Amino acid sequence: MKSLKAKIFNTKGKDVGEFDLPEAVFGVSKNSALVHQVVTAMQANARTPVAHTKNRAEVSGGGRKPWAQKGTGRARHGSIRSPIWRHGGVAHGPLKAKNYTQKITKSMAAKALAVVLSSKVQEGRLMLVDEMNLKEPKTKDARALLTGLGAAKGFGEVATRRKHAALIVVDKRSPAMKKSFSNMSNVLVEEVRNINPVEILKYRYLVLVSPEEVVGTLTTRVQK
Repeated sequence: MKSLKAKIFNTKGKDVGEFDLPEAVFGVSKNSALVHQVVTAMQANARTPVAHTKNRAEVSGGGRKPWAQKGTGRARHGSIRSPIWRHGGVAHGPLKAKNYTQKITKSMAAKALAVVLSSKVQEGRLMLVDEMNLKEPKTKDARALLTGLGAAKGFGEVATRRKHAALIVVDKRSPAMKKSFSNMSNVLVEEVRNINPVEILKYRYLVLVSPEEVVGTLTTRVQK
C-alpha cells in the first residue's frame, strides 16, 4: 500500500518524527458530490420529526353544520373546523409521522470518510500527536495542552479559534480527557470508531492522537 509522509508532534508542538499515512485512506481525490450526498443523508437520518399540526379531523368541535345550506345569504359551510376558519384544522402542515430517512450504502459512507480525511491532508489541517495524557479532569490542563499544540507551525488556530477549532480523535477516550475538554465548546474529543464525515467537516483541524492505533482503525473502516 502506498503511503504519504506526515509529521508527528508532541503536546508541546515540537516535531518528533514522521508517520506513513496510507494513500488509500488519506490520498483520495476530491468527490464533492459523494460527500454532499452522504452528509445530507446522515443529517436527515439524525432528524427527529417533532413538528405536528392537527388537520380538520383532529381539532375539537365542529360536530354540526354551522348554519343551513340555503336561505341565509351566507356562504355554505359544513364545519367550523375547516382550514379556512379561525381555530380550524391546518391544511398540508408538518406531521410527526413523516419519515426523513435516506439510505446510504456502507461503501458510500466509507468512501466519503476517506474523501474528507484526504481533504484535511490536502488543506494542511491534519495533525498527528504522539500521545495525549491527562491524569485528572482539569480544564486548565486541557487548555494548556491545546496551547502547546498551537505552537506547531501552521496549527496556531487549534488554540485560538473560538468556534469549531479541532476534532481530537483518540483510540479510547479516558474519563479524565472527556471531562477536561467538556467545558470547551470549540473542541470535541471523540473515539475513532465513532467519527464521521459530518463531524470532520464541522471542525477546522483534525487531530489524531496515537496515530498508529487510530490510523489502523480508520484504514479498517475505509476498506470494509
